[in-house]
Amino acid sequence: MSAADPVELARAALPDVNAWLVGGAVRDLAMGRPVADLDLALTGDVRGAALQLSEATGGPLFKLSEEFGAWRVIAPDRSWHADLNPLRGATIEEDLAARDLTINAMALPLSGGARVDPFGGERDLTEGVLRAVGPTSFADDPLRVLRVARMATELGFAADDETIALGRASASAAADVAQERVFGELKRILAADDPVVGITWMDRLGLVASLLPELDALRGIEQSHYHHLDVYEHTLAVLAEAARLRADPTPAFGEAEAPAITALLAEPLADDVDRGVGLMLGALLHDIAKPQTQTDFGGGRIGFPDHDRQGAEASREILGRLRTSERLRAHVAGLARHHLRLGFLVHQRPLSRGDVYHYLRSCGAVAVDVTVLSVADRLATRGRKADEAISKHLELAREITADALAWHAEGPPAPLLRGDELSAELGRRPGPWLAGLLEDLGEAQYVGDVRTREQALAWARERVSD
Repeated sequence: MSAADPVELARAALPDVNAWLVGGAVRDLAMGRPVADLDLALTGDVRGAALQLSEATGGPLFKLSEEFGAWRVIAPDRSWHADLNPLRGATIEEDLAARDLTINAMALPLSGGARVDPFGGERDLTEGVLRAVGPTSFADDPLRVLRVARMATELGFAADDETIALGRASASAAADVAQERVFGELKRILAADDPVVGITWMDRLGLVASLLPELDALRGIEQSHYHHLDVYEHTLAVLAEAARLRADPTPAFGEAEAPAITALLAEPLADDVDRGVGLMLGALLHDIAKPQTQTDFGGGRIGFPDHDRQGAEASREILGRLRTSERLRAHVAGLARHHLRLGFLVHQRPLSRGDVYHYLRSCGAVAVDVTVLSVADRLATRGRKADEAISKHLELAREITADALAWHAEGPPAPLLRGDELSAELGRRPGPWLAGLLEDLGEAQYVGDVRTREQALAWARERVSD
């Protein structure tokens, strides 16, 4: 028995339990995919079976649902988990009839035997079709509509026309389910290799309008002649470019910095997502405030003043609605707030070390991430003078990335003087002047004008004297 094979572990631990392996595990076994999440439907004492599996594997267990009597057992190394549920209905066929898609409505007797497939799930697996089990599949749980989009993204399957129609009929109700569940599906879409596929399926199923109305509102919002797409299509193009950069930043950033960028984007962030998914969220929401900030300056000039700041606020609100953590909200809001900064710096080249310092200080914890986002944004903008603008932007991004990566790894230099020390040495009471002086001193230290405490103090005395 291999610890890497949770199905065999469950079979060995529950030899006398009348149980079926159901849902995604059966689908994945049929597809030759690794199985890490077991879903077991059983008759009899569910709690007792969970205790039996827990004792046999050494993994912890806890109750998932008071209402439905479900239990979960987690592997000691967290490499798999098993959800044990009472059989829904009198037979396994009745249980499967209550599931969402035919490819998830198959069962295998845990003790061995033929696959139970009353709805043609094996056929649909072979043909790559996502088909609803029945006419009420989505009405019973509207989140299942979003699951169709997620599975289309992860598996490369396509929903049939009847399933699309059923999904659209229940799409508006998806906004009423627990938003934590919505985010659970959305983050998997954004973690996929091509998240644009998922957003496109969400749109076909009516979910963009119901779950992300702010994104839907970007349609038809015209931009300046430097853009070739409206804001909605531009957003999808930025998402596509960001996904390509996440997969391989080398073409944009060069071989020297690409491995470090890849490693950074793989770092855990919050809510069981990594910084790569955070980047996808930033791409999806970075222009979210353009509808309310669109301004016609005349002469064919269209702009969106303040959309970065308002976009940061809107990003927070959207992620708050989805019940995400404050850490994730702050991260994505930071991406929206600072996504224009690198583009502004293009016109200030060559950059001084002070310019670099102010960029890193302004962007803070998202300095690398927002640099990558700005490149994706620039690559997706192909209107007037696009090639020239892209070339200049990429040159600057490569120039500043090493500093941003160092800032991320090491943080800003430790200050040579604390505020209370500086105030005491200068014989002045603390006040607003102190924050500005410390900021300027931090820049002088970063660029190398001061290197010791004594030099810092002399610099500060001269600055106050002036």
